[in-house]
Amino acid sequence: MKSRLLRILPLSAAAIAVVMLYSCASTGNPSGGPRDEDPPVALRSNPMPYSVNFSGRKVTIDFNELINVKDAFTKVTVSPTSKEAPRVSSSGKRVTVQFADTLQPNTTYSIDFGNAIEDNNEGNKLPGFNLTFSTGPELDTLRISGVVLNARDLEPRQEMLVGIHSNPHDSAFKRLPLERITKTDDRGRFSIRGLKPGKYRVFALGDLNNDFRWDNPAEDIAFYDILVSPSSEPAMTVDSIFDPKTMKLDTVVNREYTRFLPNDLLLNAFNTEYKAQYLTDHQRIDSTRIQLRFNAHASELPEISVIGAERMKDWYILEKSRYNDSLTYWIKPKSLILTDTLRLTTRYLRTDSAKQLSPVNDTLRLITQRPKPVAKKKKKKDEVEDSVPEMKFLDLKILSSSSLDVFAPIVMEFETPLDTLVVSRFRLEQKEDTIWKPAKTGISLQRLDSLNPRKFSITYPWEYGTGYRLRIDSIAATGMYGLFTKPMDFEFTVKKEEDYANLRFVISGLPDSVPAFVELLNRSDSPQRVAKVVNGIALFTNVMPGLYYARVVEDYNGNGEYDTGDFDSGRQPEIVYYFPKKINLRKNWDSEQIWDVNAIAIDLQKPAELRKTKYEDEKRRNNRSESETEEEEEDEIFDPTANPFDPNQKKRRKNNPAGYSY
Repeated sequence: MKSRLLRILPLSAAAIAVVMLYSCASTGNPSGGPRDEDPPVALRSNPMPYSVNFSGRKVTIDFNELINVKDAFTKVTVSPTSKEAPRVSSSGKRVTVQFADTLQPNTTYSIDFGNAIEDNNEGNKLPGFNLTFSTGPELDTLRISGVVLNARDLEPRQEMLVGIHSNPHDSAFKRLPLERITKTDDRGRFSIRGLKPGKYRVFALGDLNNDFRWDNPAEDIAFYDILVSPSSEPAMTVDSIFDPKTMKLDTVVNREYTRFLPNDLLLNAFNTEYKAQYLTDHQRIDSTRIQLRFNAHASELPEISVIGAERMKDWYILEKSRYNDSLTYWIKPKSLILTDTLRLTTRYLRTDSAKQLSPVNDTLRLITQRPKPVAKKKKKKDEVEDSVPEMKFLDLKILSSSSLDVFAPIVMEFETPLDTLVVSRFRLEQKEDTIWKPAKTGISLQRLDSLNPRKFSITYPWEYGTGYRLRIDSIAATGMYGLFTKPMDFEFTVKKEEDYANLRFVISGLPDSVPAFVELLNRSDSPQRVAKVVNGIALFTNVMPGLYYARVVEDYNGNGEYDTGDFDSGRQPEIVYYFPKKINLRKNWDSEQIWDVNAIAIDLQKPAELRKTKYEDEKRRNNRSESETEEEEEDEIFDPTANPFDPNQKKRRKNNPAGYSY
């Protein structure tokens, strides 16, 4: 698959430089003073950042105020990985990292704290804090940076493990722990540090059992298609220096820094949707129905037979879910219906201890819970017994609304599967003024789909704004147990043409050889309509007015559905792009939207209104005054290569809370 445009900025040489972005952090405020919103400031550490020949087993970092380390086990990562995780703790103004074993010789270590460090009083988080040092005379400084997004909806993956293997074989991801790791920040960004020159495979892992490898198919993963060779190059950036007293812009200078590459990898996270397959439930709903439920989708239907009636082959009508995980068997022979207890033999695929599907034979005992007979009331002397029993009919439900979309069918559901259906007894009438007249053409009545034998649809070339009446005569349909329908009428009106809007997307940037489709989304990011992309055009007609969003899917197998990835076959999940703006459709209005899927970086495409993930700076901004927010938006980029404990860093303000820079 082709590469995708990212707004991924190269990670700084020391992400902990972010602690110097603030002019001064205080341990408290006078009563009535402004709220402390600055994170803690690191003052010193042992070892110091980027130092070499460290021989201890304990790392300490001192701050300017009382601090806490929250969720250290899940947020703090140490590279290279080890069997026993170091113990991370805080006491007063100090953070301590205690290693269980002697550190490896001649090795570069990186401790990524993420946003685990926060001040004790206000809970202000210190984002992107990292400490890198070496146990030998040389420090490995290369890094690989990028972003991890959910493949299906481009949500940034927070706190997802990202790591590398120098072993180029795919099996290393399953057999061996990742060699060097980090975790993504609140925007899904990552930077794997302390790398030697070489070629690496890059992976992301939702590590459920903390073993740094993909040995559980239920874990979310992402993988980069090709080997990555990290490098560095000199670069220039514009640096704005602020007066520490007035915080006004003092000087703007061009400054050299080191850019580490690649800094724009995109990892598309997905789940293989693996579930262990087994029978979760079996029951006899009533005397006529048997239901089997499975834990996962199944490609094959089970074999099923009645013990004592093995020669009875055609004894049921099957109603099933789309993926064969819910099966309802409607029993046909009266002899079986009248049998209170049925014993079935089944043969189906079940996941074994090696997580492989194997055939298994099972015997099921199903009992009918018949209702107790209702005791008859004693008649009074003057009461006359009703000698005419109440007639039972086959229940028929109309599932469609009385205000019908012009493109929609009428959907009906019968109480049981049918024995007969007489199309001529379904008559459609059209209202002209106040008179009902026969419809101009015949209707099309057929099974809605192959899954449910009880659902049928009626299609017709409806006219806008017209009233219709569906008249269903008696005995229009007869169920498999002999009941037939009673007469009924269903009146409805098709919506007017001016009630709708039309939407046309003119799309560029998609590969010509790959099919694609557009999903029209509601405010919950759920698809409402789907349209194929034909010659760069996706057309939605007769859309109800309202607020919509859109995403396009590169449909590589042309099945009209989104498909996830498969690591074993090397297949990436299908590529998704979001239209970056909301679309307000008005009644009786045509809208055309020009959509270049590569015009905006992929990690910025999803509209904020749809995004479920909230960023830390957004949370802070919501708690600040308008003037403070405006001041923040004027901030410039800090020095990405300076010593994080350099006090001059305090003079530079932030644009970039996670340590990223141009």
